[in-house]
Amino acid sequence: MTRLHHNRNWKIEVFGREHGVPHFHLRWPDGRASINIETLEIIIGNPPVIILAEARMWAKENREWILAEWFKLNRR
Repeated sequence: MTRLHHNRNWKIEVFGREHGVPHFHLRWPDGRASINIETLEIIIGNPPVIILAEARMWAKENREWILAEWFKLNRR
C-alpha cells in the first residue's frame, strides 16, 4: 500500500496486487471508495460529496503520478 495524499478528512492510497481498471482507494473516517484514475468515476462506494470533490480535484492535478504509481505496484 502506498499513501499518496492525505488531509484531515480523507486519504488516497494505491495498493499492489490489484485487478481491474487502474484505480485508487479513497478513505475517510466512516468509509471508503474505489475511484477510476483515468475517469475519476466511482467504481464502488458512496463518499460524501465534499470529500469526493476535494479528492477528485487533487487526483485530477496528480493523475499521471497516481497512474504511474498504480502501474509500478501492479506490473502486468
